[in-house]
Order: sequence, then structure tokens, then C-alpha cells
Amino acid sequence: MIRIIRNFSRRIIASLFNRKENIKIGFYGPPNSGKTTLANLICRDWTGQEIGTTSNVPHETREVQFKEKVEITHKGKVLTFKIVDTPGIATKIDYEDFLRFGLKKNEAKKRAKEATQGIIESIKWLNDMDAVVVVLDSAENPYSQVNITIIGNLVARKIPVLVVANKIDLKKSNIKRLQAAFPEYEVVGISARDSSNMDEFYESLFRLAKKI
Repeated sequence: MIRIIRNFSRRIIASLFNRKENIKIGFYGPPNSGKTTLANLICRDWTGQEIGTTSNVPHETREVQFKEKVEITHKGKVLTFKIVDTPGIATKIDYEDFLRFGLKKNEAKKRAKEATQGIIESIKWLNDMDAVVVVLDSAENPYSQVNITIIGNLVARKIPVLVVANKIDLKKSNIKRLQAAFPEYEVVGISARDSSNMDEFYESLFRLAKKI
């Protein structure tokens, strides 16, 4: 009975303050742009648990992974998110690219196959997303075929988007270049590795939620 009353009260409060429940946010981007690092940071700060593992080897994340009911508080407002971390999108995957990271041939071929399947899965999951955070390396060229592919899929589905210019701690970071490349979207610069500018990120995330 107490649980029923609590759930009822929660729904009443949510309706009074126009609070959306469990907003599905997908983290998309090229391999090694920092998607999982950012998703881990968010989940660790608000749930005490990480969502996945990271490494310098491309396509470490090869399956869609998610964390339910991540409740985030920002400036007195509360939203609950389903954080969905997706495999890095690539237009071409060659097992030989993994060999230079020290992987053996069989292991490299296995990773390449799993990464390809992960990309297909990521695109399928777009149909279930309320909004998407596109995580890009701000030190890399934003006008890549991969980025065009990602943005094209989002435009076709009319999904609200926030572009994260990650790795602003790097000397070659250039947020203005990303803003010029994607003028139709809000771009926020952060460093997921050292937690820089996360207040600005959450501000942008809550603005994104209003577009749903």
C-alpha cells in the first residue's frame, strides 16, 4: 500500500511540474569519440555505477548497453533518463586496422565482425530514441563521412539532437569548427575524461529534453 501511494504521488508531482519519466537518450558518434566515457561519467555521478568499459582500441563497445532510470537533478529540476550507449558508427571496418593495436588475427576478425553487427544494432535503436547526444572529438575534422551518415540518419527521423564537442582538453580542440559544421544544432564543449564543463552539458541536456 505504501509503495502504491508513493508511485501515485510521484506521478502527481511529475504531472504538476511537467516532468518526463525515463526519457530515452542515445549516445551516438564515431569510435573513440568518448561516448562511453561520457555515459560512464553521468551514470557514475547519479547512480554510482558505470555503464561499460573503455579502451584505446576502436570499437571497444560493440553492443548497445543502457542504464535505466538515471535520475538527474539540475538547478532544482529533476528528469529521469534511460541512458543508451551505442557502438561507434563507422562507414568501413577492416580487421587489419585492429592488428596495429596488438590484437591477433583471429581476435581482430572477431572484433571487426562484432563491430559491424553493433553498428547495425545502433541504427535500429534510433527508432526507439526520444533524443540523441552526438559525441564528437573536437580535435578531429567534423566534415567526415561518418558524421554525415550519423546526422543524416537523425535528420531523416526528426530526432532532437545535442552535439557534444568532447576532448576540449586537447590542444587541437576546435569547438567553433563543430559549430560551423552543425549550425542547426546546439554544440556544447566538454572533456568527459576530466569532467570539464559538465554543468554546461547538463544545462544543454535539459534544454534538449524540452524539445521532446
